[in-house]
Amino acid sequence: MNGEQFRTEQKESTVGSAVITVNSKPYIMMAGEVHNSNSSSTEAMEPIWQKAKKLNMNTLLLPVTWEMLEPEEGQFEFRLVDGLIAQARECEMHIVFLWFGAWKNAQCYYAPAWVKCNPERFWRAEVQKGKKKVNLEKFHGMPYTTLSSHCEETLQADSRAFAMLMKHIKEVDEKEHTVIAVQVENEPGLQGAAREHSDYADELFGKEVPSAFVAYMRENTATMRKDVKAAVEQGQESGSWEEVFGTAAEEIFHTYSVAGYIDRVAEAGKKEYNLPMTVNAWLDKGQEPGMFPSGGPVARMMEVWKYRAPHIDVLAPDIYVQNFCEVCEEYTKMGNPLFIPETAVHSHVAPRLVYVIGHHHAIGFAPFGFEDMGQPFSATDSYLFGVDTSDPLLSVPQDIEEYAWYGHTLNSMMSLLTSRYGTGELQAVISEQPEQDMMIFGQYGFKILMAVPFIPRKDGVCLALQIAENEFYLIANGCMIAPFSTNPEKPHVDILSLEEGEFRDGVWHMTRRLNGDEVASMRYDKPTLLKIKLFSYQ
Repeated sequence: MNGEQFRTEQKESTVGSAVITVNSKPYIMMAGEVHNSNSSSTEAMEPIWQKAKKLNMNTLLLPVTWEMLEPEEGQFEFRLVDGLIAQARECEMHIVFLWFGAWKNAQCYYAPAWVKCNPERFWRAEVQKGKKKVNLEKFHGMPYTTLSSHCEETLQADSRAFAMLMKHIKEVDEKEHTVIAVQVENEPGLQGAAREHSDYADELFGKEVPSAFVAYMRENTATMRKDVKAAVEQGQESGSWEEVFGTAAEEIFHTYSVAGYIDRVAEAGKKEYNLPMTVNAWLDKGQEPGMFPSGGPVARMMEVWKYRAPHIDVLAPDIYVQNFCEVCEEYTKMGNPLFIPETAVHSHVAPRLVYVIGHHHAIGFAPFGFEDMGQPFSATDSYLFGVDTSDPLLSVPQDIEEYAWYGHTLNSMMSLLTSRYGTGELQAVISEQPEQDMMIFGQYGFKILMAVPFIPRKDGVCLALQIAENEFYLIANGCMIAPFSTNPEKPHVDILSLEEGEFRDGVWHMTRRLNGDEVASMRYDKPTLLKIKLFSYQ
């Protein structure tokens, strides 16, 4: 895997579209994220690498924890990191390391003992004034404690550890580029309140908001959620946080703090090794701040994160909600590349992989706990995945053979797909958005009915990639396809050729030439790769 450094590369043709390159080649992370504890030993990871290969994944998202990296202050242990990198190389795969530092799911689970045992030096966030630990009533009385984003000592220690990690990765991997990106913290923020309520936080909250930040927020209301926009526009142009931001003041204030903290950690790491860096979000789901981790990179606070965290390249949603497509749309605003580091492994996950690549030109997609894909869901999984009897696919595990087919096919088309990123030559539709059932490419289009033959399919998906004016590759499942003409002077369309096949070493290989019944009704009840050539006439 020798080659040049991984980088994000903005295409001039489309504002905000992004393609990533590894060893000078465009690359899509068809990835998987492991359960939190599985990357704590190479022994535990051995069968997981094999599962990833079976699923035709090319990248794994693996936690690296502060407590194991720096068990004693100033003493660093890199054997596990080196072992994981060695395993990835043996499997010819890449890694995105997840830094579990000050935050993991809004708590300080993975901080070292020497941090946890010294709250006088490393402040705990006070959800309630004077309390370093509380039971969250709205979370079934869950015990809760987390580190304060306002504590300089914690920030300095977290940054030093992360910088040492990045320095070591550069030393052992700069030539190989096994590690291609890093996530800084995990689902950061504060639960139980919109902001911290310590004396120190209260004092900061009462101070004047930096004028440059006020100006920025007032200049960027076009992309804001309605309630946030209203609060910004109706507030004063100067004054305390509450005077300037009104009803959104506490959330904006705490986001300003958390994003600023994480940006300084990322900056310290990038000084040692300039890899792309991401931050992931526990989604807000329309709830009040504190029900979700306030201060995290939720879409409603993206404007604050873009201002306060310039060293973060991607803000990434962890999607376990049913309105998957809506969340994806939100996370493409402000030129943010779409990367989904966590999502459920129910039967929607395979068509969603195809959809985000074809429709959003995503830089990556990773089911969480993929090592359990195909297995029955536990009660915990059902709660996390939002199992709902109104949609049977939410309770059915993803078929691993189907997912592997998609992974193999998309990987085999990597150069074709990435060459169309940022253009209208790559599109996709999915059954989760039935109102969006057409893809148009100049003189030609495809209308997609998510049914086979007329029985609705909730896992339907169709991706279309244009290679000439009248020629396309199609990935289809659970749908019927009807080509049409957009040219009123040539309103009729026929099929010149239709082939079923696959790519072998980058070259199209036909397995069947289709005609007759298979052309008269283009219906697909299993994943299929097609090459189609059309012509139009009067």
